[in-house]
Amino acid sequence: MTAPPSALPATRLADIAGQAQVSEATVSRVLNGRAGVADSTRQRVLAALDLLGYERPVRLRPRSAGLVGLVIPELTNPIFPAFAQVIEQSLTSNGYTPVLGTQIPGGATEDELVDQLVERSVTGVIFLSGLHADLTADPARYARLTGRGVPYVLVNGYNERIAAPFVSPDDRAAARVAVRHLRELGHRRIGLAVGPDRFVPVRRKAQGFAEELESEGPRPASGLVRHTLFTVEGGHAAAIALLDEGCTGIVCGSDLMALGAVRAVRQQGLDVPRDVSVVGYDDSELNAFTDPPLTTVRQPVRAMANAAVNTLLEEIRGNPVPRAEFVFQPELVVRGSTGQAPAPARDEGRSRARSG
Repeated sequence: MTAPPSALPATRLADIAGQAQVSEATVSRVLNGRAGVADSTRQRVLAALDLLGYERPVRLRPRSAGLVGLVIPELTNPIFPAFAQVIEQSLTSNGYTPVLGTQIPGGATEDELVDQLVERSVTGVIFLSGLHADLTADPARYARLTGRGVPYVLVNGYNERIAAPFVSPDDRAAARVAVRHLRELGHRRIGLAVGPDRFVPVRRKAQGFAEELESEGPRPASGLVRHTLFTVEGGHAAAIALLDEGCTGIVCGSDLMALGAVRAVRQQGLDVPRDVSVVGYDDSELNAFTDPPLTTVRQPVRAMANAAVNTLLEEIRGNPVPRAEFVFQPELVVRGSTGQAPAPARDEGRSRARSG
């Protein structure tokens, strides 16, 4: 066990003094909280202490500016830990202590988590993909939170019935860029696998999907959308239905769904991407190592997470923030799960173009 700095042996005091370029007596005064040391000198000693790996005395540790709650649905989907990591880093660098609340199956609901956070006197809350994105949920819960004097920011899922700042990716653009990519590869029968229709991001992806298909003429887009769950199993079920519709390209609402779609394609005796191309959504560092590496539309996680934190901090400081949606553009990341459409599909596309 490392001795507390105030009780460090002389050899270690000498190390700190040498690192900070001050006397051992000065180091001792700083560690024991005594007066008579210039602030710049005190900071050099503390920096040397940190650099050498010694714990600061409790009295010298930086105090938290307050607790900030982060409410997320779960941790099994890699996109949520990715957001949580950046949000926690940003809060910590601004002097705040993050408190994570996760809605694990059978655990606390979003409302229960909020009550627990308010009881701990949090100075603000960030909601990621919460009930605000569910059009069937009662938005009054957020008005009640406002009434309790707790500022908050909502990430992923704009709801016009809630007067709050929102941070969102452009879900319509995400679907459009994925469809455009597949069409450029010659695919003409393209399906969309997404989650339940009650969620705002799902509806927006379906709108973008239909708009992109219709940009080159009417297409039966509604018949090529399958609503399931944002899971591997949900992607598998949706892909089976879309393969039955003759789709050679499948756009998915999450990377987990895309992995389920790849599994479904293989179970049908087909190959990805030779017979069927699959596009995911979110992007994870693991996608480069899947089989095949997954083409996906990347959420701008770092930019969105930092924007959510900065917006919340403005609210906490009492600075007015627009009750509006801040929208961030996604990015197509092409890997190995998409390729040229099978020859019959390309020939069908060319024949339709000639007849049109």
